[in-house]
Amino acid sequence: MRLTDFWTRLEQTFGPGYAASIAADQVLPQLGGRTIEQALDAGIETVVVWRAVVAAYPDRVPARLH
Repeated sequence: MRLTDFWTRLEQTFGPGYAASIAADQVLPQLGGRTIEQALDAGIETVVVWRAVVAAYPDRVPARLH
């Protein structure tokens, strides 16, 4: 998954403003206790980070974006 696709999906799920907040502030256990931004900066593949988002917010992420 390209990084631009990742951010598009995150914004479609949470809205532009809230997506940025989630990425910067929400620590996800699925990412080893990192935020989305920290995981991406550490070189974790975007598809792995996206799967962690889906796992953390299963009721929020639309099925078409899984």
